[in-house]
Amino acid sequence: MSDFAAGASVWGPDTRGGVASAVNTLGMNAAVRAVVRMGIYVGAKVYFIYEGYQGMVDGGSNIVEANWESVSSILQVGGTIIGSARCKAFRTREGRLKAAGNLVQRGITNLCVIGGDGSLTGANIFRKEWSGLLKELAENGDIDREEVQKHAYLNVVGMVGSIDNDFCGTDMTIGTDSALHRIIEVVDAIMTTAQSHQRTFVLEVMGRHCGYLALVSALACGADWVFLPESPPEEGWQENMCVKLSENRARKKRLNIIIVAEGAIDTQNKPITSEQIKELVVTQLGYDTRVTILGHVQRGGTPSAFDRILASRMGVEAVVALLQATPETPACVVSLSGNQAVRLPLVECVQMTQDVQKAMDERRFKDAVRLRGRSFESNLNTYKRLAIKMPDDQIPKSNCNVAVINVGAPAAGMNAAVRSAVRVGISEGHKMFAIYDGFEGFAKGQPRGPAWGAGWGCRRGPSAARGPSGLTCGCTVCRTLPGKSLEAIAEQMRTHGINALLIIGGFEAYLGLLELSAARENHQEFCVPICIVPATISNNVPGSDISMGFDTGLNVVVETCDRIKQSASGTKRRVFIIETMGGYCGYLANMGGLAAGADAAYIFEEPFDIRDLQANVEHLTEKMKTTIQRGLVLRNESCSEHYTTDFIYHLYSEEGKGVFDCRKNVLGHMQQGGAPSPFDRNFGTKISARATQWISTKLKEARGKGKRFMTDDCICVLGISKRNLLFQPVAQLKKETDFEHRIPKEQWWLKLRPLMKILAKYKASYEVSDPGQLEHVHHRGHEEPAAI
Repeated sequence: MSDFAAGASVWGPDTRGGVASAVNTLGMNAAVRAVVRMGIYVGAKVYFIYEGYQGMVDGGSNIVEANWESVSSILQVGGTIIGSARCKAFRTREGRLKAAGNLVQRGITNLCVIGGDGSLTGANIFRKEWSGLLKELAENGDIDREEVQKHAYLNVVGMVGSIDNDFCGTDMTIGTDSALHRIIEVVDAIMTTAQSHQRTFVLEVMGRHCGYLALVSALACGADWVFLPESPPEEGWQENMCVKLSENRARKKRLNIIIVAEGAIDTQNKPITSEQIKELVVTQLGYDTRVTILGHVQRGGTPSAFDRILASRMGVEAVVALLQATPETPACVVSLSGNQAVRLPLVECVQMTQDVQKAMDERRFKDAVRLRGRSFESNLNTYKRLAIKMPDDQIPKSNCNVAVINVGAPAAGMNAAVRSAVRVGISEGHKMFAIYDGFEGFAKGQPRGPAWGAGWGCRRGPSAARGPSGLTCGCTVCRTLPGKSLEAIAEQMRTHGINALLIIGGFEAYLGLLELSAARENHQEFCVPICIVPATISNNVPGSDISMGFDTGLNVVVETCDRIKQSASGTKRRVFIIETMGGYCGYLANMGGLAAGADAAYIFEEPFDIRDLQANVEHLTEKMKTTIQRGLVLRNESCSEHYTTDFIYHLYSEEGKGVFDCRKNVLGHMQQGGAPSPFDRNFGTKISARATQWISTKLKEARGKGKRFMTDDCICVLGISKRNLLFQPVAQLKKETDFEHRIPKEQWWLKLRPLMKILAKYKASYEVSDPGQLEHVHHRGHEEPAAI
């Protein structure tokens, strides 16, 4: 029985809940798995409702009790194992009456629905009518009066599943990130052939009423033009687009990418089609142009690590919400705000989602963008800034020189960040310098001034699409700290007139920033605005909950675990020990374990001893007696000096002799390589643009005053903290840092550690903050920091 820290009441053995899916998106199986296992964990009976509301109306074999093993081996499977179907009958009271009778027959009074706004609206109507439906069933003689009293009210909690990310109130819906993976995989593949033949490609992606997929994929791949339902192009867009495409070709760019949402419209609400755009480009420019419609490819494949973790968190949160529900509790939706799980009133979310469509229908497109939320608006503004270059004679010169430097180990998304910083800096009127080979190259005098396109987004495709270490930008990384070369670096800053510095890197960058901050008393050259953009797969930079590169590394871990588990499908009773990177930070091991369905994850932040190892062996021994005859154990590379990967492998092999055998894998530097994930490209692009804007603001404030930047707030780490994007002075972060182990003293993701244990059938205490509290959907003012 679960021990909830918030003191919530726990379901008893008579408590019963049903889980139904009304859509088909990637990641839904992770949500189903989490609901089933968390429900069983707290002592409830959980039922599958197959084929959505249709199964609820039809009843019979469509409503089946689930057990722990019912949801095994489904994390990596796309779609939903419980099926989904449209149901006209449920839209009628007669259909809902049948559904209520089928639920009461099995004692189900808690309903978890995974779907879009239509499905969730139907669930709320069903909840409101519940008491009346039961009375009608009693009057018809289908149930007795005791059952009416026993099942007097229905609790409903929704999770949003939609690849379009078209539901207001949540930053991301289940399935969106996986769909972006499919899109970017196609775009990256198309770019190679487009460059070879100097072609223009028009790519149509899903999004009948919402342009999120089109917008983020355009931002992630550096598309030349994007068409969205919420933000139609201005009158005369045909000529403007052709001018933009021809200008890019004039800069020696060998390809053009145009991304179109399937619901794209003009300002008169008339459709803009892919074929229409192709004909325009061929007629006006004569370019060899092809159309690619991605279609349902975007709904298929394997769920991304992000979607699995999101769905697992939402599933557990949904069960907790049902635990805490009372007859007075309104139907709610579990949502994501920043990296926090929140509950919002379902009615408010649905109303705002419908308001967006109403604004588009009435051609109030600015309102539509605003109603979509701060993330969508931020994406759109960033894309416009990076995609459209003003003529040089129209850009007011700031007479400031800004340098960009990569420090530390390579991380996926660094190129996207550098590209973004350079373009925003140029648009602000700065002269931008790229520093090669980190602080070591800085000391030797290797700053160079890049142009808008040369080497930053055109030479071999957008740098956002390249690997982690500056393959196109040339701004290569180096681990050397500045401490021994302060004189030489100060000389270079003086020689080149560097007025501000943007550092992209991990913990080495953080240490370097501290050294530069301390050196300001002796070197006035360092009295300039300096900002760090966190970039490391270890996700261990103080001042930010997440770092650029972690998502790509996490996906490598999860994909490898999927392949290893698949390899064991023909070999029974086998346990795999997987070692991940991360230094002393256990983020990759812990979150990889949650996303891959691991049985255990050993991390430095949670000390363990031989008794814990023995308990894990015993746990796996019991597991081998079930139908799930395999095990997966992750180990962070520095979790213990003595309990090494080899030690654990030999211990498991010896203790499990005769019950299971063992294999081990060290993932190594493959976690740092490969194409950046859509999340890392998008995150790197936006956070770097924001950092450059902050630098510009600081420089403008000091213009003409001869100001020296000596205060702590001039040297900052830019990162996400819970729900907001914050600039935090590095001087204040020192006390929050464990320098010996190169990690923050407090790490938000440790609160998710019980989830992995609970879903692996261990006893654990899951802390619930603000029990039963519903937030309200609202828009943040411009004075508040905007989250990415």
